[in-house]
Amino acid sequence: MITGALRQTGRLFALAAEVGRAVFRRPFQFREFVEQFWFVASVTILPAALVSIPFGAVIALQVGSLTEQLGAQSFTGGASVLAVVQQASPLIVALLIAGAGGSAICADLGSRKIREELDAMEVMGVSPVQRLVVPRVLAAMGVAVLLNGLVSVVGILGGYFFNVVMQGGTPGAYLSSFSALAQLPDLYISELKALVFGFIAGIVAAYRGLNPRGGPKGVGDAVNQSVVITFLLLFFVNMVMTAVYLRIVPPKGG
Repeated sequence: MITGALRQTGRLFALAAEVGRAVFRRPFQFREFVEQFWFVASVTILPAALVSIPFGAVIALQVGSLTEQLGAQSFTGGASVLAVVQQASPLIVALLIAGAGGSAICADLGSRKIREELDAMEVMGVSPVQRLVVPRVLAAMGVAVLLNGLVSVVGILGGYFFNVVMQGGTPGAYLSSFSALAQLPDLYISELKALVFGFIAGIVAAYRGLNPRGGPKGVGDAVNQSVVITFLLLFFVNMVMTAVYLRIVPPKGG
């Protein structure tokens, strides 16, 4: 069991390395990239916007309640915005990319595999990784980066509304605390997280789609496995990146 897990992990990293090399090969499948970019964006934009509103509201309400107990209501805006931008936004984007776009990528590649289309491409000298996997992975990464900005804005607006309207906060205190605590590297780490999470979601979905087992049922199992594996990897990578960021970048004013 341990040997099998290590073998699967090695193959996953090998596929990631192969995708990294194939990105710079020519010809680049630009049309496939645009089609996949549009598809992933179309299935994730609306859910991401709708999910980010309650996320921002919950964070604002919880942080506002905590700061009120501590007598630091003036820092509610900055704390809630930092929580949304650094943590909530990249995770929301990654989970939606993996759950909606990644599952579709896995199902598409898996169905092609059981129909032996990928084997036929290899016989004709066409690399399935360069032709199919690379555009899908890059599309997932691109959508994740752009969608992260949308989710951050919607989440901040939702938190602002609930803090000012429902908790009796003032707009000036909300904005001033944000400018006092936030800094530009907070946005950088958020976008970097989204980029890395999109890459992980695309690679895991592609790997499971290229290696289904047991026909059509195996494709369905591969889709479920890709989503679960992606979720586990995302939370672990998020923990590592957050710890490294807090070590490297000092707090504002620190």
